[in-house]
Amino acid sequence: MKKIALIPARYASTRLPAKLVQDLGGKSVIQRTYLSTLATGVFDEVWVVTDHETIQTQIQDLGGNVFFSQKAHESGSDRIAEALSKIEGELVVNVQGDEPNQDTKALTDLVHAFQDESVSVATLMTRISAEEAQNPNFVKVVTDQAGNALYFSRAMIPYNRDGLPDVYYWKHIGVYAYRREALLAFTQLEKSSLERIEMLEQLRLLDNGYKIRMVETDHLPIAIDTAEDLANARTKIPKIS
Repeated sequence: MKKIALIPARYASTRLPAKLVQDLGGKSVIQRTYLSTLATGVFDEVWVVTDHETIQTQIQDLGGNVFFSQKAHESGSDRIAEALSKIEGELVVNVQGDEPNQDTKALTDLVHAFQDESVSVATLMTRISAEEAQNPNFVKVVTDQAGNALYFSRAMIPYNRDGLPDVYYWKHIGVYAYRREALLAFTQLEKSSLERIEMLEQLRLLDNGYKIRMVETDHLPIAIDTAEDLANARTKIPKIS
């Protein structure tokens, strides 16, 4: 099964303009993401899927693969689905372009989930404290006994009504893996009511009967959304000379 990583890389961004081309210790954010994904050795091919010539040039300067979007897209999932018109691969992993510290074990474990032939979609989760679970910026997930997602929410789930001990809370880490057919089918579905309420596109899958296998990880990606996030990342990621 050919494994490919597709990194959606939209140039425009709201909270930090042109964030993907900002310098991060000698390379841009998107270059760092591309290089760290490539360095895991998990994939047969790694591609950046973008709508802007600056990002295209930065990745090509590294000798990397670039697919240039011909259409406007609402989401990263839609953007990488367009790229499948030209790129071959049976297992597709959507790596967020603004997360420059990809982890070998996390991505290996994510891909490993597809050894179960019943799995068509998988994603990552990590354990967090009850205090962290109250943060609506952290997307929480609850699972069934087989490890499939029951629901994702910005609210604190599960709600521990009686203050029981040993209640676990899980934060969703937004790296998705799909069998090719599942990704293409997903992007043809209409937005669901729950997706519109929570503003979480994975709820579209659950609403339409898809199972999402959750894979546990200890890896906490550095996500860059704001100038403060970028400044913090510069203190944690070593410079490249």
